[in-house]
Amino acid sequence: MSEIPQNWRELIRAGMGKTPFTASLGAEVLTGGDDVARLRLPWSEKLIGDPATGIVHGGVITAMLDHCCGMAVGISLRKPAPYATLDLRIDYMKPAEPRREIFFEARCVKIGHEIAFTRGCAFQTTADDPIALCTGAFMFTGRGSLAALIPADGPV
Repeated sequence: MSEIPQNWRELIRAGMGKTPFTASLGAEVLTGGDDVARLRLPWSEKLIGDPATGIVHGGVITAMLDHCCGMAVGISLRKPAPYATLDLRIDYMKPAEPRREIFFEARCVKIGHEIAFTRGCAFQTTADDPIALCTGAFMFTGRGSLAALIPADGPV
C-alpha cells in the first residue's frame, strides 16, 4: 500500500477518536502501526444499563463496535471517502464484568467497489474471551468510481 501517506492511519484514528460521540462516552483510540482499529472504553457510571448489577448497557457496546468497525474501514482506504453503516450484526457472548474497562478491535476484511466488510470484537481481558463479536458492512456513499479507494496491492 505504498500510496498511503505514512501518517494516514494515525490521522484517521485521531479524527475518529475526537468525535463528540466518542468523547461523551470517554472512549480512547489506541494507536498502532497496523490495520486494526482499537478503542478503549473506561468504565463509567453513565454507561450502566442495569443499576442493580452495574453492567454496561448493550447499546453502548453496539455503538462502540459500529464506531470501531467504521474506523477500520477508514484506515484501510487509500484516500478519504464517505461511507455509512449498511449492516451490523452483533453476537453477544456474555455480559461485561461490572466496573471494568472494555476494549474494542476491528479489522476491514474486504473492500469491494461499493461495500467494505469488517469483523470486530469487544472484550475485557483478551479477544479470545469476547463479550461480543460483530460483522459489519459499510456502503460507500460518494459518486464516481471507487476503484481508486482500493489499496494498491488489491482488495483487502
